[in-house]
Amino acid sequence: MSTVVYILAAVLMLGIMVTVHEAGHFFAARLTGIPVKEYAIGFGPRVLSWNSKKHETKFFLRAIPAGGYCMFYGEDDTRGKEAKTDPRAIGNYPVWKRFITILMGPMMNFILALIAATLLFSVIGVQTDFTYPNYPTIRSVSAGSPAQQAGLRPGDALIAIGGEDAKGLTEDGQALKINALLDAYDPAEKELRITVQRNGEQRGVSLVPRYDPQEGRYLMGVVLNTGYLPTFTPVPLPEAVKLSAECCVDAAGQILGGLWHLVTSGDGLENSMGPLGTVQYIAEETRDSTGISAQMVWYRYIELLVVISVNLGLFNLIPIPGLDGSRLIFLLIEAIRRKPVPQKVEAYVHMSGYLVLIMLMLFMTGKDILRIFG
Repeated sequence: MSTVVYILAAVLMLGIMVTVHEAGHFFAARLTGIPVKEYAIGFGPRVLSWNSKKHETKFFLRAIPAGGYCMFYGEDDTRGKEAKTDPRAIGNYPVWKRFITILMGPMMNFILALIAATLLFSVIGVQTDFTYPNYPTIRSVSAGSPAQQAGLRPGDALIAIGGEDAKGLTEDGQALKINALLDAYDPAEKELRITVQRNGEQRGVSLVPRYDPQEGRYLMGVVLNTGYLPTFTPVPLPEAVKLSAECCVDAAGQILGGLWHLVTSGDGLENSMGPLGTVQYIAEETRDSTGISAQMVWYRYIELLVVISVNLGLFNLIPIPGLDGSRLIFLLIEAIRRKPVPQKVEAYVHMSGYLVLIMLMLFMTGKDILRIFG
């Protein structure tokens, strides 16, 4: 399939997660009786719009399916006038109703992850076995590496190394044959002869692997898809729910650990991604699974949805001004003080947070562009 298809699938995934997040706010507001001013699916140019006279809500369907929003009356009112003049303003409603409405956004991301993982394990199943019937293929080629200099490309299948077939496992079944053949490279022989298949045609190339002191071995500069074929076995629904809960908890633990290291030591900053990088990552991971099996494509796609949805939910609970976590903190302060923080103060705090988040997004997008095209 075309790369465009995978990019559109990645954009759609992000759109689903953001839409579900905003739907959490919307339906919680409806259940608690808080009027919603606007609700949109997607962003960018308007495709459709309609008004609900009963609920005084404007609905929008926008062109780019990668987001959405839920806007309330009196939201971020810097002067505090709307709360006094408009009974629909969100600040006029009890703290507990507003707390539930804000909290349900991130909670819906967790619920989405749980449902998606449950469907994954009950319909596709868990991996119970695997075989190596296919030749390993090149997933990516490092810039300036021996492989790039030899003309190797992503998608090339490695048929033979030094004249020996590269498919499957070694005779003792303890290692991949491709790894054993590459590790057996003798620098005294200088060149490594490789047979690759591209577009149905085989060709021979020669390259000189480069010694990597950190790895302690000679590398040609590629990342491989090893050619394995997984076997999936669906599990009963109760077990699927249990496995999905464990999967979400494990994902949350890894994400929180990564955030902790990022904040305390900066570790992981080089691997952090903005929206553009996330779309690229989802598209590449899904595309690379195509060469394994159709089941693996869906497995990897839903697996990414689960992890990123948990990530989105946790990120929004961080008490950064402008995010849901910050709004929840203000509501807790209001509940303790039994009176709200001055509307002007809260509005300016959130607006400053939005500004910081926009700057951060621009920085991350620039970083993504440099990584993708650099």
